[in-house]
Amino acid sequence: MKIKEIFQPKSSLSDQDVARGLRMLTWEGMVSMGFFSITTSGFLAAFALALGANNFQIGILAAIPFITQPIQIPAILVVERLKRRKLLTVVTWFLAQGMWIPMALIPIFIGVPGGGAISILLLLMAIRGIFGAVTTCGWNSWLRDLVPQEILGRVFSRRLALATIVAIAFSLTAAYFVDYWRAHVPSENAVLGYTIAFLFGALFLGLASPVFMSLMPEPQMQPVTEPQVSLWKTITSPLQDKNFKQLMKFLLFWGFASNLAIPFFAVYMLKRLGMPLSAVIALGALSQLFNVLFLRVWGPLLDRFGSKVVLSLCASLYLLVIFGWTFTTMPEQHLLTVPLLVVLHIFAGVATAGVTLAVGTIGLKLAPQGQATAYLAGASLAASVGTGLGPLFGGLFADFFSVRQFSISFAWADPTQLLQWPVLYLTGFDFLFAVAFIMGLMTLNTLAKLREEGEVGREVVLDELVSQVRPVTRAMSSVPGLNFVTMFPFSYLRQVPGMDVAIGVTAYQLADMAKTTTLVAAHGWRATTRVAKMLENSLSQMWKPVKAQPADGIEVARHTARGAIHAAHEASLNTKQLVPLAMVGIVRALKRARVNPQDAFRGAGYGVVQGAVETGANLAEAVAQAIAGAREAARMLGLAEEEAAAQAAEGALIAIEEIAPEAMAGVRAALPADLTAEYSQPNSNGTSGEQGDIPN
Repeated sequence: MKIKEIFQPKSSLSDQDVARGLRMLTWEGMVSMGFFSITTSGFLAAFALALGANNFQIGILAAIPFITQPIQIPAILVVERLKRRKLLTVVTWFLAQGMWIPMALIPIFIGVPGGGAISILLLLMAIRGIFGAVTTCGWNSWLRDLVPQEILGRVFSRRLALATIVAIAFSLTAAYFVDYWRAHVPSENAVLGYTIAFLFGALFLGLASPVFMSLMPEPQMQPVTEPQVSLWKTITSPLQDKNFKQLMKFLLFWGFASNLAIPFFAVYMLKRLGMPLSAVIALGALSQLFNVLFLRVWGPLLDRFGSKVVLSLCASLYLLVIFGWTFTTMPEQHLLTVPLLVVLHIFAGVATAGVTLAVGTIGLKLAPQGQATAYLAGASLAASVGTGLGPLFGGLFADFFSVRQFSISFAWADPTQLLQWPVLYLTGFDFLFAVAFIMGLMTLNTLAKLREEGEVGREVVLDELVSQVRPVTRAMSSVPGLNFVTMFPFSYLRQVPGMDVAIGVTAYQLADMAKTTTLVAAHGWRATTRVAKMLENSLSQMWKPVKAQPADGIEVARHTARGAIHAAHEASLNTKQLVPLAMVGIVRALKRARVNPQDAFRGAGYGVVQGAVETGANLAEAVAQAIAGAREAARMLGLAEEEAAAQAAEGALIAIEEIAPEAMAGVRAALPADLTAEYSQPNSNGTSGEQGDIPN
């Protein structure tokens, strides 16, 4: 095929053309993000620090790719006049990716660390940013016409998932290589480890990206039937659309608020916490792993409920993550620093998956047909300006606050000693994280004013993540052993921005883990003998509290049993065999975490019924199986069978009362009287047994 034909737009695309284009789009994402994993992360920050950069220069480095985006303004005119988006995109992207080669060679030709080296790095990054801005303009418009609107979420979630896997593998390999290099060469040659990694990535991944782009078909741009408008009117047309203007405002402020902090996470770990590069990149890989896991969650939710609600949920969760960084030192590293960093990176991955998908699709949905170039360029420009200004001010703030501190502590003094416990301690980067959190909260108000066709409220999507959380918390708040709300301030925490999503995500992931593990364990086996052991191992690895509260164990048991029932429904497994084995695995794992087995049986009984309600199973049979399963599991574990059965019955009946009260009479009639006696006498409130204290 001739080069001219490769870059020739097509008047119409067949289904085969679209399918081929989507495949190449996925491959392009894999190689480009694989290379980006070291050029837009802690790896690049570490390289800049090795060249002699300070906080403000780190901010400039992070800002350059975004503050060069105004180049899109004249690029719009070029795209509209030439109508060759593919040619323009591929050529400029090849030049942009190629700029990493001279950047990687800086330590070979310039003495480091030094002002000259970092100045050349910033100059080359600026040139690359100009090429990248032109690329973005043509690329967004091209994708708008290539990818079918009804599958935007699925296409981009799959692309991001596969690309993230490549990014994790490459970033970890590069980081461990650099650490190994630094440990085995003279200190003056240590920086060359970055050079080797950058050169390898640029040649084998970076330059492969425009190759895959060239294999994607380009739909011909729609002819303009109306009179040509001026460049000024073209670039200002999105501002005349009140709704799209609101989107641009949100992207501007969100880019600024979030990037006050995000570019400095790696610098904070490298400088303040003194962590090795491999540890920093490993935490980033953990975040990317959860990014992959939740792309398959957010993608379908985005297609069903819209981009706005997913963006709102995930942005609020990310703000909670940013605020959490202020507690990683109090004022120095403490026992929980590393565990907290792990948790923050996990939820950062969850949130980033949703934000990336939603931001990438909401503009495509709101841009009018035939005006995509100007509208998407406007959205990209707004996001880029905010994202570019954020690191600049972040660097200035970090330097300003580096010699200032604010602290709140509890103190106890007596004649022999003075004891102090820090509650809040802010200095340097800590101020930066707190300011970013506050500004982010203000930014969420602008998103609330945006309108998207078919949008739903946050609560609808949260209910998809954690089904029946509200009624369960009401039930547990007043029942001994199930008083989850009174022992842990769940209802209050859900008022904290982002905490509702964090709780929902945790419950979702727990149930999904149990479901996946059960399906894997039963695959190829008509019997489910492996379920107990695999559930025990998976649960032990996923949930390892040092000292668990009983209510925590109840919740874990509930969601794990619920997930197992979903697996049984999907794979047509024998629940009569599955339930006792699932209970064995749950109880064994929770016993390791110092949870009372009776609490585990109670939570599992609730989970079995909840899963049965959600899958449409017979509730009387589900309760009977929960009780019989508890007896059998207790016998297998050497525990008291009657006590286990009573606890499972209690949890199951509470579930019936809360989730499907209309079925309670039939379920009670089918069970032994000794197991239902305490629920059979109505109290003065007209409810049964101890349920009378449940708040409305």
